[in-house]
Amino acid sequence: MRSDEVKKGHQRTPHRSLFRATGLVDEDFDKPFIGVANSYIEIIPGHFFLDRVSRIIKDEIKKNGCVPFEFNTIGVDDGIAMGHDGMLFSLPSREIIANSIETVMNAHKLDAMIAIPNCDKIVPGMIMGALRVDVPTIFVSGGPMKKGHTKDGVPIDLATAFEAVGKFEAGEMSKEELNDIECNACPSGGSCSGMFTANSMNTLMEAMGIALPGNGTILALTKEREQLYRQAARRICEIAKDSAKTEKFKLKNILNENAVRNAFAVDMAMGGSSNTVLHMLAIAQEAKVNFNLEDINSISQKVSHIAKISPSLSTVHMEDINRAGGVNAVMKEMTKRGDDILLDNLTITGETVLEKIKDSFIKDTNIIHTIDNPYSQVGGLAILYGNLAEQGAVIKTAGITGARALTGTAVCFDGQNEAIEGILSGKVKAGNVVVIRYEGPKGGPGMQEMLAPTSLIMGMGLGDKVALITDGRFSGATRGASIGHVSPEAAEGGMIGLLKDGDEIHIDVDKYILSVNLTDEEIAKRKAEFTPIKKELTSSWLKQYRALVTNASSGAVLKTDLF
Repeated sequence: MRSDEVKKGHQRTPHRSLFRATGLVDEDFDKPFIGVANSYIEIIPGHFFLDRVSRIIKDEIKKNGCVPFEFNTIGVDDGIAMGHDGMLFSLPSREIIANSIETVMNAHKLDAMIAIPNCDKIVPGMIMGALRVDVPTIFVSGGPMKKGHTKDGVPIDLATAFEAVGKFEAGEMSKEELNDIECNACPSGGSCSGMFTANSMNTLMEAMGIALPGNGTILALTKEREQLYRQAARRICEIAKDSAKTEKFKLKNILNENAVRNAFAVDMAMGGSSNTVLHMLAIAQEAKVNFNLEDINSISQKVSHIAKISPSLSTVHMEDINRAGGVNAVMKEMTKRGDDILLDNLTITGETVLEKIKDSFIKDTNIIHTIDNPYSQVGGLAILYGNLAEQGAVIKTAGITGARALTGTAVCFDGQNEAIEGILSGKVKAGNVVVIRYEGPKGGPGMQEMLAPTSLIMGMGLGDKVALITDGRFSGATRGASIGHVSPEAAEGGMIGLLKDGDEIHIDVDKYILSVNLTDEEIAKRKAEFTPIKKELTSSWLKQYRALVTNASSGAVLKTDLF
């Protein structure tokens, strides 16, 4: 066992003495040591109950002949951090989480791990850290939140609350209606109930085979979820107690190139958050697999979009997907068209993908559509290129409410706060393309989510009349013609930084085009005169992050080799 390095032999007498101080006894030193990486934090609705989850998991680990050691990561709630400078710390938190997983697991030579994430950057951060450690790992999330309802019984969620602000500002909603939504949009613990970033990543872990079936869809705080926790604990012990299985189920043997491709295929079929592109590219780099941004469109062309979930369809939430058959039913239906699912890949259960999904089926075709009745013959995400995005930009096509091809005039804002003021003051009109720049990984720094401006646009009735482009990113709750991750970003001299009000911007989602109608001579002239804005920072961490971060086309990972 890997943990023998810290617990066996006379030279480890002081080490065992320290372990005994934590409550270990003689027989424990012959058992596998299991890290229980918890992301419990009281301020996040998807995490405040995870202390109870870890107790369940540790109890089951002990019952199955292993020794659990719980440790914690940090977490940021993107919804609470949204719309102010707290959001600058959200994406950087992913790197802290990855580093903390690597640090604790390798410093103490633990044999295997159960990771308990749920929301936002915490899921990819834990996966990235676990890949560096490369021991058998099962991810079991806290689970999705129930959908809310207004007093009139209309299904609502966090996206409803953000968009309600725009409706209230436009005079289309009363204060009483706004308060009704505030009090009922998030009715319980769990990751927000739609196909936002958290639930997108939690379902993709099923597709990658690193989480058990139901991880992305079984509701939080239910008996069914507790059974999933106990099942995961039993399975990790079964692997850790067998040296052959420990070798076979190392994380990189499961999360390989095929797993990354399966994740993107399921993402396309379910219309996941555009943030999954950012995170899966970073995960692919940690897994040392050959996958790049340009590979995504080729997958999208082979995958039908068969599940539409809030925010793309406000009446459908994760509990509905669970009732309709879950992620396995989606994957099984995808195989009927021959969609891009690699069926022979190993999963943490010991089955191949094919074996895992063979008995699954759609239980409600109104929720998960069949291949014969898709929402679209292509996937729910696309990568756009052109002189405005030479290294790519991302759009959640599943969330488009207006035209898929348009030409509009630019209205430029140097940051999200300036954009919010401009939208509220009426500066944005039908036919405009809203440009929000200096919000990329370097420019932000930290790549803020643009849920506030997009929600205002939707709430003010402009959702199908304007487009928005940014070198920042979007919340999974965003819908509309919203294009993010524009690379190169403004802070590194990208074309988005050279735009001026009134420039004509052309978008064609089906042809994967994002361009500005300027001559080469005009572009060269602007580049020669251009100096990027560099924001003043007081945060030591954000200064470090800005110095090390790469742009969104590579997943906004940090440079590790500087010399």
